[in-house]
Amino acid sequence: MSWITGPLVAFDLETTGTDVETDRIVTAAVVRLEPDGAVAAEWNWLLDPGVAIPAQASAIHGISTDHARAHGVRAPSAVEEIARTVAEVLEAGTPLVVMNARYDLSLLDRECRRHGLASVGERLGGEPSPVIDPLVIDKHVDKYRKGTRALHALCAHYGVPLDDAHNARADAVAAARVVRRMGEKHQPVGSMSLPDLHDLQVRAAAGQSASLQAYLRRTTNPSAVVEQAWPVIPRSRRPGATG
Repeated sequence: MSWITGPLVAFDLETTGTDVETDRIVTAAVVRLEPDGAVAAEWNWLLDPGVAIPAQASAIHGISTDHARAHGVRAPSAVEEIARTVAEVLEAGTPLVVMNARYDLSLLDRECRRHGLASVGERLGGEPSPVIDPLVIDKHVDKYRKGTRALHALCAHYGVPLDDAHNARADAVAAARVVRRMGEKHQPVGSMSLPDLHDLQVRAAAGQSASLQAYLRRTTNPSAVVEQAWPVIPRSRRPGATG
């Protein structure tokens, strides 16, 4: 049975910024979708991240520092629940859909470290798997298409509605529906076993990172370092990094 004909569980975060080493989770969602795309179950979290939420981030996801402090759950307990829920999904063998998994799963890893909690990988005894990343797959199957690969663009390209963008639940649902459409449209990917699909993405993500690194060297930022690991970036020891 192809993975596109079974249930999918999607995971998404909204955060204080874009640095996996220093930024924090503000909202999170884990949503289970049935083969017809209907939502069967969901888990949602609003956190008090323990730091001020920058105005730029609030403008994107709509959560202010005051709102998070008044209504959010303390970060350590929420991060524990999120990591446990994600690990349970993967332990059961259900594919976890994560748009730009390298970001969301790495940031969750750093939050676990920050709060002295077991990471998803530590709970599983290995790298999170099986993970399905619409961003990596789309770049692999449609390498030369021009334009952005942001979630809203993928939704438009594959004909998937996206209501309330940058809401963790809405983004998670849209990512799962998009990746199922990808699998239906691109049969070599849709017919792969989950282990083979996961391995394909590891290789594809590394190649995509290498291509971006080469591009940056030729253009405006030759000193930039682009991470190649997927789906979790190895923990950093640079100044300011978690832990």
